[in-house]
Formats: sequence, structure tokens, C-alpha cells
Amino acid sequence: MQKMIITALANLSFGRIGKTVPSFSNLPCGLISGHYPVSFKASIIISVYNNLEFLKLVLAGFERQTEKDFELIISDDGSGKAFQDGLMELMAHSSLTIRHNWHPDDGFRKNKILNSSVVKAQSDYLIFVDGDCIPHAEFVSEHLQESIPGYCLVGRRVDLSSGITQALLKKKIQLSTLETFSGKMLLLKDYLFHNLQNWKNGIYFKSTIIRKFLNRADRGLLGANFSLFKKDLLLINGFDERYTAPTFGEDTDVEFRLRLAGIKMKPILSIAVLYHCHHKLLPRPRESELQFEIAQKENKAATDYGIKAK
Repeated sequence: MQKMIITALANLSFGRIGKTVPSFSNLPCGLISGHYPVSFKASIIISVYNNLEFLKLVLAGFERQTEKDFELIISDDGSGKAFQDGLMELMAHSSLTIRHNWHPDDGFRKNKILNSSVVKAQSDYLIFVDGDCIPHAEFVSEHLQESIPGYCLVGRRVDLSSGITQALLKKKIQLSTLETFSGKMLLLKDYLFHNLQNWKNGIYFKSTIIRKFLNRADRGLLGANFSLFKKDLLLINGFDERYTAPTFGEDTDVEFRLRLAGIKMKPILSIAVLYHCHHKLLPRPRESELQFEIAQKENKAATDYGIKAK
């Protein structure tokens, strides 16, 4: 009888390890992998669009986390078949709990797929990351340790040079190297000779005194690195889906409305560290700024164009 029960339980598994999981109604079949408990300490929502090579580095970074109790939701704004096939291959060989939340490509609809991912998140705590940002090994742990209801944690990222990014992609240097003394010297060298931006953001400090000093000033929200309790994001009805171009909609607008709702910003510079892969800058169309001006005039915490449409 015991052997029969064990066999039956084994047949329920889906992916590398774990239990049967609920499917996403808008997903291609099979895009779920890993262990799936009832809940997680954190749901990490990763925004992606077609860049599989960067995502490989990001997932490798999450494999190294000291805190393991989290799920990853790949929030995909319409990547093509090649990306989806590559992601399925990655998921099949990963020990991480990964879910692929996808909708068809119909222009820039990042906020719409983010809202969908928020609804599907299995944790009460949400961490938002861009799909070209590699997490430090303590990234998830620090977000959770610093979390406070009624606060949004606002982090930053260090912009890696093209040389370091290519070295990582070609595996000439390991991800762990970025966290060592030699890695810090690489960042400093690029800052001095290659105009690397924000190199200090890539330095992780454990000292409470240094942390307090670096985070003494108020900071704004950056969409590539922030976290908050799900209930606090629902106060503003999630992301405003009227934004159909990059910038403003995924961070500035969110911060503006969170503050209206009474949610405070808590800086975590050099605490939750991200390494941003080098790529050409996206265009910053005027339409996003114009939409934000409309939101400012409305002066409403909860958008009418978010998770629950009115």
C-alpha cells in the first residue's frame, strides 16, 4: 500500500520537482516548471521581451540566491516562438519555480502583462525586476528582510559596460565574480576609463551604519528594482494600462499614485543589488510623459485603467 501511494504521488509531478500546478489560461501549454507549494515568501515578476540571452544570466542569478522560497513569473510582452522555445528548454532544466505569463505581441503593453502577473502571483509580497538585470546572491533575502507593510522598497542597479556584459555572456567571467573584490575593481575600472554609470550601486554593504548613510535621502521608484506587499499595490489598482510606450508608466506613475495612497518609499541602495546588462537605450517617446501629465491632473491613487477596469 505504501508503495502504491508513493507511486501515485510521483505521477502528480510536473516539471523537474514538485506538485501539479494550476495552468495560466493565456499560456502556451507546458510553460510551468519547478516545485509549487501553496504559497511563497515572494513572487518575483520579471519583465521580458525577446532577449533570451540576458534572461539566461538573470535566471542563473536567481539560482544562486541564499533565500530559496520564491517563485519567478516571466512577464512576457509578446516574445516570439524562438524565445518561448528557448525558455521552455531553460525551465525544463531549472530547479527554480518558473511560470511564463505571455500575451500576444500588440505593441508595448508591458503594464497590461504586469497586471496579469500580479493577479497570478502566489505570494503576498511582490518583487519587480527587468529581464536584463542580474541579482546579487542576497537580492531576494534583502528585499524580504527590509520589507514593511505600507512601504515600497526602491532599489537601483549598476549599469555594466559592454565588455563586462559580453564576458558574462561568453562565460569568460562567472556571475559570482561580480560580488568579489576583483569584481568591484572591474566596476571601478570601467567607471574610470569607460564612463560606467552608477558604479557604486553595484557594491553590496552589510554594515548597518553604511546602509543608513547611503539611504538617508528620499529616492524615487525605478521599475527595474522595487518591491512591496501585494495589498499595497492593489490599493492603486496596479499599473495604469494607458501607457503604451516605455518610461513613466512602469515606475514614475506607480510611485506618484502609491504616495497618494499613503505608501512611503524606502531606499535600499547597496542593499538589494542588481547588475544591468549593457544594451542600446530604448527610445523615450513624448507620449508617456504626456500620459503622466494626465495622471497628475487626475490626482487619483487608484487608476481606472488597471487590474480592475471601470
